[in-house]
Amino acid sequence: MGTGSKSSHQSYAVSPTALAESPAAPVELDGAPAVNEGVSLAGAAGGTVAEIPEVEELLLEPDAPAEPADADAGNVVPDPVVDELDEEAVPGQGLPSSAPPDEEDIQAAPDEDEPESTAPDADEQTGDEPAAGDADLLLAEEAESEAEEETDPPLTPVPAALPVGQPTGTPILVGGDDFINSEAALVAYDSADGPREVLLTHVSEEAEEKLLDALSIPGTHMEEVEVEEKVKGRLGLDKDKKLGELTSTAVSSVQHKLKHDLPMSDASIAKHQAAVDAVSDVLHDPSISDDEKTMALHYLHQLNLVKDKIDNGGSPLPWMAPYEVTQTKTVTKQVPVPDGEPEPGTLPATVRKASRIKATLDTETGQSSWDGTTRSTANGTEYEIDMGDGWKAVYRPYKDNDPASTEYSLRGQLEVHAPAGAGHGKELVERLEQLHLMNKPMTAAEGEWTYLSNNVKAQGLGNAAGMKAAMETAQGLQDLQVQEIVHQRMETLMGLDTESLQTQMKRIHLEAAHKVLPMKVEVVRDAVAKASGFASGAELAASPGYEPTPATTGKWLSWSRFDVTGKQEEIKSAFKGRSLMHKIHSGNLASLLGTGVLASAEKRAVMGIGSGVGMSEESDKMTGGANSVFLRVQHSGSHLGGGTLIWDDPSVLMRRSDYYGYNGDHYGAINPEHHNYSKNAITRNPMKIAKFSSDGNEVMFGNGIDLLGAEAPSRIVCASAGERQTILASFASRGITELGGKPVEDVLCLDDYYS
Repeated sequence: MGTGSKSSHQSYAVSPTALAESPAAPVELDGAPAVNEGVSLAGAAGGTVAEIPEVEELLLEPDAPAEPADADAGNVVPDPVVDELDEEAVPGQGLPSSAPPDEEDIQAAPDEDEPESTAPDADEQTGDEPAAGDADLLLAEEAESEAEEETDPPLTPVPAALPVGQPTGTPILVGGDDFINSEAALVAYDSADGPREVLLTHVSEEAEEKLLDALSIPGTHMEEVEVEEKVKGRLGLDKDKKLGELTSTAVSSVQHKLKHDLPMSDASIAKHQAAVDAVSDVLHDPSISDDEKTMALHYLHQLNLVKDKIDNGGSPLPWMAPYEVTQTKTVTKQVPVPDGEPEPGTLPATVRKASRIKATLDTETGQSSWDGTTRSTANGTEYEIDMGDGWKAVYRPYKDNDPASTEYSLRGQLEVHAPAGAGHGKELVERLEQLHLMNKPMTAAEGEWTYLSNNVKAQGLGNAAGMKAAMETAQGLQDLQVQEIVHQRMETLMGLDTESLQTQMKRIHLEAAHKVLPMKVEVVRDAVAKASGFASGAELAASPGYEPTPATTGKWLSWSRFDVTGKQEEIKSAFKGRSLMHKIHSGNLASLLGTGVLASAEKRAVMGIGSGVGMSEESDKMTGGANSVFLRVQHSGSHLGGGTLIWDDPSVLMRRSDYYGYNGDHYGAINPEHHNYSKNAITRNPMKIAKFSSDGNEVMFGNGIDLLGAEAPSRIVCASAGERQTILASFASRGITELGGKPVEDVLCLDDYYS
């Protein structure tokens, strides 16, 4: 049984929220839409979105075929929905899977009369042998997965060998909606014991329940027990005869007349009399108990006061409470299970004070190192998870980190650690399955889903007409696909024990999401198109600004927004005479350009860059701004001195979908419990940002900015001629001759550039 759940045998559903979630060719469901066609669920779901049946219901009738969708229903699909986010939605909030290949998850033994399975060992990592039914399912899944990889390769292939010491690591995209923006980074720290390889990612809040279900956390497993408790409540006779309700109705009616100095109405008098009659009937019943008699007299006393007000008027009535007694009752409660051995199929976890990897960055070589154990302290709580075979994970849960008192930016952060040594890149991703999280690299089909959902959030389309209906339709398609797969595998599934059945059901939900995604993309794309002024999804997809793949040239991956990429000149015009700027208040410009990135406080921490570089790092951790870098909108001719990065063409950065801004200093707040957060002031509208006028305005970009690639600044102001020469020499040694299409000599300038 996982954390916070009653049983490990509950049905398992995977519902996409705001991010990608699966690949390739559409599954052939009866009634499924062709490309660019609508979807009708009327025949399959009775005109409503089908709900996922419980496992037991799906297995009741082995020979029952899947209920086909009615291809001739002729209903027009309602317009789709991605997250219902308003125009000022906060980035990175969102944004919802797999089952564990743990040694105890696949244990069903074959029948004695059946021949021994000759399937290869599906649990190669743990050495366990799967049941025959499981082996058949796993072989089918592996064959299908290999075929899909050939036709729909990953957007970001996972490298087998990771570059050791590269502080930003290797960015990848993981399919599904379990991770914010589907992003992860594979980092190989240098150490005396060999490379320390780590996967770093940010779990979405919607996916946390699945992750916690994979863990055994001391004191958090619950079971139902019957206990006797003293509870205060009304007597049964009171409820049966509705004495409290009748008295309250009479009191309210008369009270209204008294407060507004109105004459008593016949209706008020009738309500009083009805209550009196009901109470009198109870009092004249010789079989009532002493408690029941006291209760009836309590209401009679209140009704006598009401009668006096009806006859004589006067001031309003005092508060009249119902009659309640304290009784001992047997109630069912959930209580923590005493700590002991982790339950089968779960990973042991311990609760400890939150911390971060404390790496070291060599400013001379640009290499990052970490010994695998040293950590800095943080304000919050985290779980250390034993994944077996020398593997472990560290997770900082949403539920145990109160936004009002802990560091908001660390909530949802996940680290997966391999044993010391090289070559764990692919297994770092695969091991996510032990945590019930998606563990496959993102494909192009999944990428378009993530692109669309990011644009819904960035452009504030979540409340547009038809969006909610579209997402319900998309989910309905996925639910139908689950039923289809279950019926196809009914015979094999019925041979599994309960725990193995649960494991396979989890995988089936993932597989269904994986297969049906192309159809879901069609539905949601059409809704997004209509919400943003296009005639159809096909027209939107054909528009010049539609770029459903992330930018991969930088140290971190970023998605664009088509309302900017399709209107570059309008954005440039809006920012005319204004630039985006970042002033380095601490640290060294040459060192910064040595790493090649302007990194957020959270990214700097794991890169090995010491604290104190930013202006308000500790405050930013509480507001959530520590997950972004801060820029300001200022007049292009402003003199900010050495150590300033300037983007004279802000559209270079405004094309991204992960920024938000305040026309004032709010410490980048996205934490709704922090006093600096303002729902009305925060914006993601580039046209509004272009008009920012406050000296303390701020524009936040997620993770960081690539300073040497496509996002390079147009000007870098050096403090002195000597600093400029040092940076030019560093660029020359690395073969860097241009930044943003300009010679580096023209980009690097002194403070008297405009003098």
